[in-house]
Amino acid sequence: MGKVLGLGGVFFKADDPAAVRGWYARVLGFDVSEWGGVVFENPKGVSTNWSPFEAGTRYFEPSQAPFMINFIVQDLDGLLAKAAAEGVQPTGRQDEDMGRFAWLIDPAGVKIELWEPSKPSSEA
Repeated sequence: MGKVLGLGGVFFKADDPAAVRGWYARVLGFDVSEWGGVVFENPKGVSTNWSPFEAGTRYFEPSQAPFMINFIVQDLDGLLAKAAAEGVQPTGRQDEDMGRFAWLIDPAGVKIELWEPSKPSSEA
């Protein structure tokens, strides 16, 4: 029997896709391919989540988009420093057992969640 194995991609509309691609390349270090997208290899030991939220959730604010994108990152502080150099400040930060989080708003108005997973106890 067939089943879904994981998240295959995130696709969304933007008024100026070239500007959005450029922002992601500059601010988050995306290696944008000639075809206009990025392929990520999933880091070992982490998983992709799928989670519907209540329609009235405020978790995606200040974005008005009905979705949010989560990216697994390495060196959250370094990435936030790179974003700050581009004039992009996080809308929030949080550390918890499963890792460290920060949130940005991209030029299309989408809330981006950056997640640096906690290291397994054997790597700590």
